[in-house]
Amino acid sequence: MKDEGRLTRLSLVERGNDCGPDMRVLHFFKTYIPDTFAGIERVIWQIAEGSEEHGIRADVLSLSPSSAGIKEPLQVGRHHAYKARQDLHVASTGFSLSGIKVFADLAREADIVHYHFPWPYMDIAHFLARHGKPTVVTYHSDVVRQKLLLQAYKPLMHAFLKRVDRIVATSPNYVASSPVLKTYREKTSVIPIGLGPQSREMLDPAVVESWRARVGQDFFLFVGALRYYKGLGFLIDAARATGLPVVVVGEGEMGADLLAAGLPNLQLVGSVDDADRAALLELSRAFVFPSHLRSEAFGVALLEAARAGRPMISCEIGTGTSYVNKDGETGIVVPPADAAALGAAMQKLHQDRELARAMGAAAHERFCNIFSAEPMVNSYIALYRSLLPH
Repeated sequence: MKDEGRLTRLSLVERGNDCGPDMRVLHFFKTYIPDTFAGIERVIWQIAEGSEEHGIRADVLSLSPSSAGIKEPLQVGRHHAYKARQDLHVASTGFSLSGIKVFADLAREADIVHYHFPWPYMDIAHFLARHGKPTVVTYHSDVVRQKLLLQAYKPLMHAFLKRVDRIVATSPNYVASSPVLKTYREKTSVIPIGLGPQSREMLDPAVVESWRARVGQDFFLFVGALRYYKGLGFLIDAARATGLPVVVVGEGEMGADLLAAGLPNLQLVGSVDDADRAALLELSRAFVFPSHLRSEAFGVALLEAARAGRPMISCEIGTGTSYVNKDGETGIVVPPADAAALGAAMQKLHQDRELARAMGAAAHERFCNIFSAEPMVNSYIALYRSLLPH
């Protein structure tokens, strides 16, 4: 552990030869590139990259089961990613013995520590590191699935949330529906998640034609991790009842159920890169997102669909999904865990091409007005600056 701390400090000194930034921000989350790049990781990436454009140095610390200790930081776009070795993983929570010291060393070099909640190990690290720096927490989700563990975790969670300086929710819907955030309204603000614009290079005509030959067009597209809260069982039932074409992008434990369904109109294509995802969105009639539990706190995949100008079908679960997808405007919002309602919404957009087109255009306009990366980054930078001495 002593050697790991020395290596961390050495790498920071070496980077210090560059032109100094006017602020350093350390992001802390349980996983990051190259191990994973899912919804929260994509949000961190957008904030970190945008901060660097404003002369703010961004570092990201995460745990990695493949890390043999702290090495040189990885260059990720314009920012750097540090890794501590993950020693244990229980109930979706990674733990690291060496990570406390690594976090403390990096936090001492930062001006702002930016936490991404929930992750109980992070709460422990905050109290043990005693870094004394201003703190921001992006509150991505309540603890939903681990109800019994939540009862044991609550005292630590509330001690942590009381101690941090500011809390950021990603939608007003989540502030209104979260029983935890209601306790901290006075220091909670809303900064919606934002994505950068789709580059011209991302939509490659050759890739589009390749996917058209493989899966056709005018299908209903799902993109995401194939996890328990995504409502994929209801999507299977809706696809079976309607016979409409459905393409599923992603990997996870629910993949076996999708394959076992044996539906000729449902295609599982696995994980794809950005160019493939853009091509599939271009070919799709609409984006279907049947998440039925509050574990789906926002739905970054919905933003990608809105950016591409596709109408959306989602469920009303009291989270940011209904902030991205406005019922009757950018798509259709249905009750959760209701395969019949999901199927009816799919039929409506399948039968009415003009309605689908109009909703897709409205979705793109709403994305440009509310969910682009620049206002999100600017809001975080203003928040950071408000916490520093003037």
